[in-house]
Amino acid sequence: MTKYFLLTGVAIAALAGCSPKDYESAPVTLETPQGPVVCQLYTKSRLDWDRSVTRPNTMSVDVADALCEEEGRRQQRN
Repeated sequence: MTKYFLLTGVAIAALAGCSPKDYESAPVTLETPQGPVVCQLYTKSRLDWDRSVTRPNTMSVDVADALCEEEGRRQQRN
């Protein structure tokens, strides 16, 4: 039982040191018909963290995030 708690503590400590902030790239601006969307992309292997930072008022967060996720996939292919 003590070994379980020790291993759990080690795992929590290891994860606590891992933050998306550590993997951020420079923001990327995408021009869309509705206006610019600024994306925060991460490493090419961490596409699930890619998201929009700013977007036009006429665009939903879901649409802006989807555009950023697609840009992350595009950059991963290149």
